[in-house]
Amino acid sequence: MTATNGTPSRREAPTADTVAAVVRQWRAVHPELDTGPMEVIGRINRCAALLQQAEDAPLRRAGLSRPEFDLLGALRRTGHELTPGELARETFSSGAAVTKRIKQLTERGLVERRGDTRDRRVAHVRLTDAGRALVDGVLPEQLSYETAVLSVLAPEGRDDLAALLAELLTRLEGRMGALRTGG
Repeated sequence: MTATNGTPSRREAPTADTVAAVVRQWRAVHPELDTGPMEVIGRINRCAALLQQAEDAPLRRAGLSRPEFDLLGALRRTGHELTPGELARETFSSGAAVTKRIKQLTERGLVERRGDTRDRRVAHVRLTDAGRALVDGVLPEQLSYETAVLSVLAPEGRDDLAALLAELLTRLEGRMGALRTGG
């Protein structure tokens, strides 16, 4: 689709990105295959990889990785202690990864662990004052950084993209949840 002024419309996918080149190559090799899914999933994966490579400058300056910030952020936004299992669910991480992060963040004085009074196998994790101050100090910078990253899109484009990604995520989470539970 092209607008009347000759510029691509908002809905038309760019043709100069790396995924477009890959799709053109696959179409040359297998013209009978529908490469449409590759155009969406390939771009999502490529964007995620590029965003990960940028390593979130404000977080890096604060000495945090994205997964560490996600763990601290989960504790801050929920406003209460969480078990390692709850943190794993909140941060989409494995139990082993959460355990490792909790150990590192405890050593840095950003979180504290306490045992459950009724079940010694259960631990509860909470932010320390230093952890709370770090999250509250970094969050505005991180949001400004993310705003700058997304500034290449028009505001309505960001809104449209957010809505489409929310729809996809909701459907995938429901589908994957059903697959995990055998439903």
